[in-house]
Amino acid sequence: MATKQESPMTVGPVIDRRMFLAGATAFAMASGPARADSTPQLVARPGKARLLSTDYPETPIWGYNGGVPGPELRLKQGERLVQRLVNNLPQASSVHWHGVRVPNAMDGVPGMTQDAVPPGGQFTYDFTPPDAGTFWYHSHNQSTEQIARGLYGLLIVEEIDPPEVDHDISVVLDDWRLSETGAITEDFDRMHDWTHAGRIGNFTKAALLPQVSRLRRNERLRLRLVNVAVDRIMVIGLHGMAGAIVALDGMPLRVPERTDHVILGPAQRADFIVDVTAEEGEQALLAIHERDEAFVLSHFDVGASGQSVSRGPIAPLPPNPLAPLATTQGAQMARLVMEGGAMGGLRQGIWKGEVLSVRDLVAEGQIWTFNGVAGLPETPLIEVPVGEIVEVPMQNDTAFPHAMHLHGHHFQERLADGSLGPLRDTILMDRGETRSIVFRADNPGDWLLHCHMLSHQKAGMKTWIRVTT
Repeated sequence: MATKQESPMTVGPVIDRRMFLAGATAFAMASGPARADSTPQLVARPGKARLLSTDYPETPIWGYNGGVPGPELRLKQGERLVQRLVNNLPQASSVHWHGVRVPNAMDGVPGMTQDAVPPGGQFTYDFTPPDAGTFWYHSHNQSTEQIARGLYGLLIVEEIDPPEVDHDISVVLDDWRLSETGAITEDFDRMHDWTHAGRIGNFTKAALLPQVSRLRRNERLRLRLVNVAVDRIMVIGLHGMAGAIVALDGMPLRVPERTDHVILGPAQRADFIVDVTAEEGEQALLAIHERDEAFVLSHFDVGASGQSVSRGPIAPLPPNPLAPLATTQGAQMARLVMEGGAMGGLRQGIWKGEVLSVRDLVAEGQIWTFNGVAGLPETPLIEVPVGEIVEVPMQNDTAFPHAMHLHGHHFQERLADGSLGPLRDTILMDRGETRSIVFRADNPGDWLLHCHMLSHQKAGMKTWIRVTT
């Protein structure tokens, strides 16, 4: 299987190819599901993680409660979530609840929905997720660096009536840029990354929550795949397992999609339900495919049959309260054109209200534009009353793919035949593509729309919408 992503960029010093292959086997690096107490906390602080073999020292990281990934937060649909961020880092920070339709004040965007939490400060997030599904949380301040250092975790909202499976396994997919000593490289502001494919790591890893190493033939699994990488697009293949995708970005598919692989841009998620088909004594595998090669991320030894036959058809998940659009009649249009980056042909752009040449934009650390504007504009891309339908045709006039994420909402893509695709919160656009998203603006507030290749966001690719009451 071929991936559309750019070639990984080489940085020095690098980990060699044998280390990539040997070190790709996954294991959990964090505490288990968070324990409920009267004052639940997410403490952002330095810590250490065993990313590489014992031939190398542990890697210094920044993590929630000192681990990476941070605690897996699990609750039932309709249950309230309360978490107090305690910032014990040397930088200001915040928490964004990716894909969750939160009240605007809980969205975790400094300068838009809250002030960044300073070192030594605290902020309490308090909301009730309306949808069941696979979501995640991460820093939204200096996120190019803070997520690269490990500031992320999963939020799993369980269905009231979940599907029957033998194992429910979260798979946290990340890539790391490590030095020869196993430390995270400090080149977070590398202009070459910003103008090209982003901060692509040299070591790809999967963390399993809970850690499972042995399965039985015909056991049924729910695999929640989450790409938390700063910039890397991942093609993930399933081997020794057969099944279907039942949800994308936390939202159930009307009809499960039978497949053995998925392409995940940064921040995208896919829930699989699969049956183990590998024979006793073989292995079931999760692999990352890079062009004509595949590297094992995680393997499961397969023992004797759990039952003599498979469980039969895979049923759709229960629907969430957010229903797909029945019509787009009367949709208000807000076009978005992406320009810039290396080989992009951008000649000038607007930065803080002033027209600048590309050379001057680069001097400001800005190289990408939306509709000719670099960075967050003063006025929204569109302002609409709550309840209106919005359509955003997006044109990628750059040489690189972009994972476009809308806060506070899920959208549907308008397909070539005019029909609407599944609900998502992040869409992966290839170079030169024109695609259109449609959604009902049903969540009041100011909401970001940005590229989740976070290097691209930092270097200009962000705008916002306003939904008024």
